[in-house]
Amino acid sequence: MNAYDAIVLAGGGARRLGGADKPGVRVGGRALLDRVLHACAGARATVVVAEPRRTARPVVWAREDPPGGGPLAALEAGVRVLEAAPEPVAESIVVLSADLPFLGDRTVRGLLDALEAESELGANDGVNGDAIDGALLADADGRDQPLVAAYRYTALRRVLGELKAQHGDLTGLPLRLFTRNLRLTRITDPVASFDCDTWDDIAAARSRIREHGRVLDEWITAAKNELGIDLDVDTGVLLDLARDAAHGVARPAAPLTTFLVGYAAAQAGGGPEAVASAAAKAAELANRWAQEAEAKPDDAG
Repeated sequence: MNAYDAIVLAGGGARRLGGADKPGVRVGGRALLDRVLHACAGARATVVVAEPRRTARPVVWAREDPPGGGPLAALEAGVRVLEAAPEPVAESIVVLSADLPFLGDRTVRGLLDALEAESELGANDGVNGDAIDGALLADADGRDQPLVAAYRYTALRRVLGELKAQHGDLTGLPLRLFTRNLRLTRITDPVASFDCDTWDDIAAARSRIREHGRVLDEWITAAKNELGIDLDVDTGVLLDLARDAAHGVARPAAPLTTFLVGYAAAQAGGGPEAVASAAAKAAELANRWAQEAEAKPDDAG
């Protein structure tokens, strides 16, 4: 996957939420904006078009003029900030809205891969590699989501320039004017495309977070985000360790042991290998305790 930049649009009025601060609404303990920023953490540069606020990771801020001028005006503001940076703008730009609680890096990578694959296919067929201008997400009903997409920078700049030349200003223009001038491919992800426009949507997202099969992953991601930890660990290993400590020693030993394993891993330099090594040592110790408890008196030797 090639390098990419990201533009996150987070400055809408949230009228269907009664004007609430939608990017700051929390789902699974994390602000919606932070959840989207986590999904595009691989971006070389990330611009958020909104009033500045505290975020889980560093970003660059932009604002359309006037504020609330609509998605195309906001998109242009984000592009201008990228163009003003010392580094050249990446060939691909991921564009995201800030109300996607289930968007993950897998979907972002899928959009970029689809864009790259279509361009390579066009090149192999003797067509200009830029013939495909973007890859966007389709929701569960097949509707296009132009604010969950990866676009060619050159195509993005070209269409925004054409629309500005035609209308004089991008304020208030609908997204369909933008997408109808682009050659697009699509991927489908009904979960990642779920967006929060109403309080019922927020309630549904919060409920879904706690469903069996995803609650632990959601909690671990939220905890790592809160603690400033960027580490992939084998949760199965830690859960097995907690079980062994609870059964072989005592129930309170489970959380205390996993804490000690984390501390030992940090002392050893951190990383998944350090966690796995410390967990293996602690699990063996817990098993020795369990064997002693189960041994008969004549087995003491």
